[in-house]
Amino acid sequence: MSVNVGLGLTLTTIIMGIAFFVVLFLQFKATKYVPVLYWLTVVLISVFGTLVTDNLTDAIGVPLETSTIVFSGLLALTLLLWYLSEKTLSIHSIFTLKREAFYWLTILFTFALGTAVGDLFSEQLGLGYLKTGIAVLVIIAIIIVAWKLKLNEILAFWIVYILTRPLGASLGDYLSQSKVNGGLALGATITSVIFLVAILGIIVFLALTKVDIIAKGEEGTPKSIDQSPKNVFFANRLGLDRVRRDRYRRVYVVQSKYRTGNRRFANNVKRTIIELYRN
Repeated sequence: MSVNVGLGLTLTTIIMGIAFFVVLFLQFKATKYVPVLYWLTVVLISVFGTLVTDNLTDAIGVPLETSTIVFSGLLALTLLLWYLSEKTLSIHSIFTLKREAFYWLTILFTFALGTAVGDLFSEQLGLGYLKTGIAVLVIIAIIIVAWKLKLNEILAFWIVYILTRPLGASLGDYLSQSKVNGGLALGATITSVIFLVAILGIIVFLALTKVDIIAKGEEGTPKSIDQSPKNVFFANRLGLDRVRRDRYRRVYVVQSKYRTGNRRFANNVKRTIIELYRN
């Protein structure tokens, strides 16, 4: 938009920023998981995060090394505050507004950092788009192998998630940039269409198959929310409205408090949790 449509970097950032915050507001207001709304938020936050880095680099003249250090610090600080506040970084435990806010702030810094890192290695350090993408893929593969060998799944998830941004940026630049710059010269429009079709395909697949939604039953207990291997991002995908999610959270806190002191009481609370979910 900033180049092909001629809006300029600043105006494009303002437009995409407004669109992002509007959709993010709707995402917070949603009482259940809506694939289209969730993935639209992901797309817009990725664009907005990228534009933030581009503004710092192109408009203000901040070096990519500085952007990388700053966004690394902000990302680390966000994760630290999230953990100190909630005692977990698991995406399967996001069933409060506070945790969801931490999640989206983390994602924003992830995309901003990924853009800075991708541009730093591919352009400024001269590694090239394709080689940068391959290098990131190798690192992701190593993390996946480490996860299979018992690396903490939460740590593995966030490392891979952070790496997907420089991977996507390198792939996008490789497709869109001219052959002189080491790309395939498909142009920004065709590249955008390719990514848009891929994203729409994912949304349609998830909406039809519902493979990212926790099944009813015992999987509705707090333990399974935190440790389920299924691809679940928010606990509100259980289908609970906000009132029942708050009840669910309060009962879980009570259960945790009395788990070791009164086994019978804890078992009764557990049954109550399951009934809250089923009803």
